[in-house]
Formats: sequence, structure tokens, C-alpha cells
Amino acid sequence: MSTYDPAALECLAAIVEEGGFERAAQRLNVTQSAVSQRLRALEAQVGSVLIVRSRPLRPTTAGQLLLKHTKQLRLLRADLERDLQELAPSAPGGGREDERISIAINADSIATWALDALQGLVRERLPLEIIADDQDFTQEWLRSGQVLGCVTTLGSALRGCKVVPLGAMRYVAIGAPDLAYRYLPQGLTAYNFRDVPFIAFNRKDDLQAEFVARTFGLKRVALNHLFVPSSEGQVRAVAAGWGVSVVPELLARPLLADGRLVDLAPGQALPVQLYWHCWNLESEVLDALTAALTGAAARQLAPPV
Repeated sequence: MSTYDPAALECLAAIVEEGGFERAAQRLNVTQSAVSQRLRALEAQVGSVLIVRSRPLRPTTAGQLLLKHTKQLRLLRADLERDLQELAPSAPGGGREDERISIAINADSIATWALDALQGLVRERLPLEIIADDQDFTQEWLRSGQVLGCVTTLGSALRGCKVVPLGAMRYVAIGAPDLAYRYLPQGLTAYNFRDVPFIAFNRKDDLQAEFVARTFGLKRVALNHLFVPSSEGQVRAVAAGWGVSVVPELLARPLLADGRLVDLAPGQALPVQLYWHCWNLESEVLDALTAALTGAAARQLAPPV
């Protein structure tokens, strides 16, 4: 089996992660010509094109395999760093900036419970990179080898990975008191939900329609949407009277308690089951990430069904 130059592998990863040759060169502190040369040498060794020169750039199937291999090497180095830190606690810690440990987490988890879960690892100088995406799509980052773990709604384990149930995030329908008094005096019903705009995260976000459909027993739901690509931003937009939204109860709870928001469907909540997927490897870093996320989820989320 061929041995690949670690510098060339990190060059490939930098091109994919930074989205281009120029930014990859800046990150690696080399010339753009050197980046191209390293990639060409790696492609010659593999005997296959590794990057599709499209907009945006994307790795080929062979490129994805080498990218996954590079991430695994980073994980091994991160494990070594932890072991060395235990032997010599006073030694400088943390990996290089270009050897980040990447995981994909949905934005609502980032806004509520996940950052607290990871705080201890960050304090230990783990070079962490969090990639945000919709909870129904984060597994694609893991499937392509671009991250080593993800929080997702997918319950079955991906190939070469293990899966751990985290719990259910409860979503509730919220609105500003003035808007509710004017347009929804009876709360949200099967007959008035079209009278107000629903604020969604982005076009991938189907929680608004799913909540309405499940709550009122409807098969098909068409909503008037506004898009605010931030979990906290959605709540702020609702409080400002832009419309209504379906958001994590954890995020809305303080504003519901002090009356700045109202629950438009009391007693109704949409539970979204979340799972942690990661590569099925023996790794102290992976074990630490798994323990941190599952521990925080057990404290913050509803128990898994």
C-alpha cells in the first residue's frame, strides 16, 4: 500500500475546506503554485483526479477517500497530543490550525445545548471546528468524510460509523403577544395558520410545516415563509413581530416565562430525535466528544424514544 505525503494530504484537505487554491495557500503559508504542485503529485501517485475544478470546488470519490484518511490522521495526532499532555501537563497544548477536528451539528443544538457540552474540550485546547447545517443533512458531511462526527436525525448508523441516541429536542410554536392578539386571538388553529408568515431557518427547514401538519392532522401544508438563517435570529424576529415560528423550547423558554413571547399552541410540541454519529475507531478524542455530547444531551433534551 502506498504511503502518502502528509503535507500533500493536508494540502488536499485545505483546498476542500477553504474552497479554493488561494485560500488553501494562505492557510498553509505557502505559494499557490506550491499548492498546485502538491496536489498534482498526490494525483499522480493515486492515478486519479482528486478535485473537480467546479464552483464550488468539490472532491472526487477518490478525493473523498483521501480526505477521510487525512481526518483520521488528524485524529491520531490529536490523541497523541492528549496523551503527551497527560505526561507533561505544563507543555504547550493544542494542534496546528490546519489540523482541526471537525464535527457537524445542527444550528438549533449549537444555539441551545451543544456549546456547553464542548466547553471542557475547548479549554483543553482541542482544535475544534463546528460545521452548522440542518439536522436532516449533517450526516452528509460525515458520509463524505469531511467531518469525524455529526449530530443528526438519522437513526441508523452509516457505514464504518457508530451511532448513539442523544434524546429529543422539543419544538414549540411561538409569537409576539401583539401579533397573537391581532391575528391569532384563539391561538394557532387549523383555520388561521395561513393568516401569518412563518419564520424558518432556510429553505431546508421543514419544521414549521411539519408542526402544523402534525398538530392539526393535515396531510399537506403550504405556509407563507420568511427566512432568517440563525436560531437566535428567528426568535428575535418573532419577538419583533415579523411573524410566528416553531423553535426549540430550550431557546424560547426564558422569553415565554417573562411574557415577551406566547405559546401559540399550548400543550403541543414537536419532538425531534437527535443522534450522535462518529467513526467507529478507537480514539480518546472521539470517546471524549461522545461522552461530552451524550452527557449534556441527557441533561438538556427529552429522553430518547
